[in-house]
Amino acid sequence: MKNILIILAFALTLAGCTSSGAFISFNQTNVELGEGNYSLTATGVEGQSEAAYILGLSYSNGVTANTLALARVSGSEKLYADALDDLWQTYESNHGAITDKKLALTNVRYDSDIINLILYTKVTLTVRADIVEFR
Repeated sequence: MKNILIILAFALTLAGCTSSGAFISFNQTNVELGEGNYSLTATGVEGQSEAAYILGLSYSNGVTANTLALARVSGSEKLYADALDDLWQTYESNHGAITDKKLALTNVRYDSDIINLILYTKVTLTVRADIVEFR
């Protein structure tokens, strides 16, 4: 019996899935906003994505949300990319198409909501930003 539990634990370790957070870059681009060459087109635009897993644990350490689990049962494997896509879809539905516009995200904020129930864990990621348009 003990050998079966050890083999099962080892198999779960190898067969599990992990998910980790955003690409955090320390590159900076300086943009001069004092010349009046931009306008604030939207504030507090929000996008969300979520994923649920069985036999796992999720945690957040600031900007990133991490999950270690046996299997994903719903949602996306790309929480950050999907949340940003949802943010742009929200912007387009309220402000029109983004093609041929010079837009930039500013004041970007990440929030995560995590439910851990040992057998089930769910991560909801929200990205919120203001959008400026350059002329």
